[in-house]
Amino acid sequence: MNETEILALLKKHKEGLLSAEEQDKLDAWYLHTAVNSDLQLSENELQESYELLKSKLPLQYERKVIRLWPRVAVAASILLLLGIGIFYFTKPNQQNIQVVVKPQEIAPGGTRGILTLSNGKQIVLSDISTKDTIAKEGEKEEVTIKMGANGVITYTINPNAAISKEEANSFNTLSTPTGGQYNIVLADGTKVYLNAVSSIKYPTQFNGNKRIVELEGEAYFEVAKNKNKPFIVKSDKQSIEVLGTHFNVHSYNDEAVVKTTLIEGSVAVAFKNQKTILKPGQQSDVSDNFSRIKVREVDTEEAVAWKNGRFKFDNADLKTVMRQLERWYGITVQYRGDVSDVRFNGGTFRNKNLSEVLKVLEFSNIKFKVEGKTVIVYP
Repeated sequence: MNETEILALLKKHKEGLLSAEEQDKLDAWYLHTAVNSDLQLSENELQESYELLKSKLPLQYERKVIRLWPRVAVAASILLLLGIGIFYFTKPNQQNIQVVVKPQEIAPGGTRGILTLSNGKQIVLSDISTKDTIAKEGEKEEVTIKMGANGVITYTINPNAAISKEEANSFNTLSTPTGGQYNIVLADGTKVYLNAVSSIKYPTQFNGNKRIVELEGEAYFEVAKNKNKPFIVKSDKQSIEVLGTHFNVHSYNDEAVVKTTLIEGSVAVAFKNQKTILKPGQQSDVSDNFSRIKVREVDTEEAVAWKNGRFKFDNADLKTVMRQLERWYGITVQYRGDVSDVRFNGGTFRNKNLSEVLKVLEFSNIKFKVEGKTVIVYP
């Protein structure tokens, strides 16, 4: 059939004047168009589009249409609505119809990490089965690295192994990508929870009179007590010294301020030529823009919300909030207009799709438009 014949059949279909033979011809055209279409639709999209079209067109031959539609006719229907079939919907007394394609959901991050051994070998941890031995470190395999049943990396030292100078300087690095987080138990029993886009460098064994690790990004520490061997976290331009305590360090390169939040115990924060002792519930802020270490009382739940699977905001500015979403959802954020005075209070769970999180943020009178992996923010 040519275009003129198809248009004539479509017109008669709308008016309910098709004969049985003409209906068969139209069904055959639908079938041919759908089979040769480039459109790829899921079963749900097929059904939704079918129901939409059925509500707009007075289909007279329901028995035959039902036989064809669930499998092939929706692709042809969309072509009908957007192409040849526009004949019907451009009339003044008819409402234009548009088949709306649902935007693809952006899923949250999860447990993802990469372990770099002292010899430079990198291990993608998602490829390792639980309870497996990941590797052995040292000339005589003095340290065994395993993945526990809960997916946590653990280090076990052979207590009878002699430590050589080379082994004493053996370091591993655990890093997380965008949308990843990972937990590890160091050789001294210290637990470290690593947030997205972060890394921690640590010795496979803590020898000498100090336990020193280096952090980029964010991590929560539960330090094993050892009064004879202080635990030191170096991050950016500050260092933190503890004997055994729980605290959070937020030290991203794209953040102007390094924040250390103490949950229990005590820590000493050193920056430049200054040093201050934090008490539980306090947070220190250091920055090249500050002349001194700033200390204040804070809501500790907000600082460690990420570890507990939540986003929690307490008068947080918009760009700080969006940087968290960029790290967790792997998105890029663009701003249209002045948003400097927008603040957020409240929170939601980190296991939600991005669209659900944005709905929560919209209660603060901000608008979002998602285009692929880009989020455009409007005041």
